[in-house]
Amino acid sequence: MTSVLAVDVGTSSARAQVFDESGEPDGKLAQDRYSGERDPTRLVEVTRRVVGAALGRRAVDASGLSCFGHSLVALGPGRRPLTPILDWRDARSAAQARELGRRFGREELHERTGCYPHPSFWPAKLAWLAETEPETFRSARRFAAFGELVGVGETTMSLSMASSTGLLDLRARAWDQELLDFLGLDEARLPRVGDEGSVIDGVCSNLGAGCVGPSRAALMVGTSGALRLLREEPEPRPRPGLFLYVHTGGRVAEGGALSDGGNLHQWLDDTLAPAEPGSIADRPADAHGLTFLPLLGGERSPGWATAATGAVIGLRLDTTADDLRQAAMEAVALRFAELADLMPEAREIVATGGALAADRDWVQIVADALERPVEISAVDEASLRGAAIVALERLGCKAKPPGVREVVEPRPERFEALRAARIRQRALYELLIDE
Repeated sequence: MTSVLAVDVGTSSARAQVFDESGEPDGKLAQDRYSGERDPTRLVEVTRRVVGAALGRRAVDASGLSCFGHSLVALGPGRRPLTPILDWRDARSAAQARELGRRFGREELHERTGCYPHPSFWPAKLAWLAETEPETFRSARRFAAFGELVGVGETTMSLSMASSTGLLDLRARAWDQELLDFLGLDEARLPRVGDEGSVIDGVCSNLGAGCVGPSRAALMVGTSGALRLLREEPEPRPRPGLFLYVHTGGRVAEGGALSDGGNLHQWLDDTLAPAEPGSIADRPADAHGLTFLPLLGGERSPGWATAATGAVIGLRLDTTADDLRQAAMEAVALRFAELADLMPEAREIVATGGALAADRDWVQIVADALERPVEISAVDEASLRGAAIVALERLGCKAKPPGVREVVEPRPERFEALRAARIRQRALYELLIDE
């Protein structure tokens, strides 16, 4: 019987598991958690440890790897890391991102690469490294994504992963020569791009949850958040506010990313008094009177501001910890509603990711903010299963469709209050974010 190994390296944990030819788990889940790990050598060790624990003495027919997107590592001789992992949370290249926007035009770069000039992406990171650590930049033999260090796809970067760097010309499906010239970077120092690369980006969440096609979107909240479609589009055309990454087979991954997700939930738990008994979702919508801007981790979609920070207004002496907790959870849901408006064809929403799986109240609040049903995926590890599906597809196997655990219906009596909260959130954003 055919079996594959799936590996998922995320921002806060690495997971590995064997799957059978139908896309079902066929062995124990191996997992190792960490917090803010940016040492590539240690993270490689963690990843290989979970792979060993998942495999034991078993042999598999193929493997697939899902890895957090946008990471950059400079490599020296012998593929020795010269830098920590520069990931999507590293905002030190904000000034370089703004300079790229001035030089090439924000909208022009977005049209060409599917990505806005932003610290999340490689062009700003590489420009920052060249300016602040010129010797490291010059001595680097190669620049790579973290996933390449694990031992899967060492010589070829998948089209999906390359596109998510912001350095790929969407239509040429090759590194953007104008950006390379600006950065003083030879293509030989970058990975070779090809469909056969096995390091896959965030599309694994869509694949694992069965969100493929023009109308079925994956709404993922793990450490961060994303609302994403994976659909066919032979001629990629980025839409305002959204990223667009080319994928294999004429498909594109399109959507929006939020930097505040499970990390915001963790911040609330670490910072506030424990929650009172009862359901946050059962409290009256927006009754706390707070306006919360959930940009504690910075902004990505839809505004792609390079130096945004979070804010909350409306605090009073009688504001409680649960008021803040509810305001924050509603605020993230309202940001998802902004993204959904930019993707009107996404009529079916499937919730995935550990933060949503652990908090049904949040799924209910999201459904209320989106004003549409939200399906909770029956797949516990969508990105991990997606990596398995990628490996199975290359072997000619077809996984069975995943199920749905529950459908959470929106509550119409809350729509008006949440619409008013969304208007206030937009006004606060426009007041504070000036880019």
